[in-house]
Amino acid sequence: MKRSYRGVILLSVVLFLNIVCTQNVVNHYFHEKYELVLVFALLNVLLFPLALWIYKKEVRR
Repeated sequence: MKRSYRGVILLSVVLFLNIVCTQNVVNHYFHEKYELVLVFALLNVLLFPLALWIYKKEVRR
């Protein structure tokens, strides 16, 4: 089963965005900016199904 570069790159980008969102959640929580904590936490939760969708699409190829 051969992986395409596009799938690997897209999954890497989604993983990078998850790391950025998680870091922003921690930083904004430390500075007590709770509205931004909720925004970045929601983005983090929404990125997970996107990663699953990309992975399942690439497995079928």
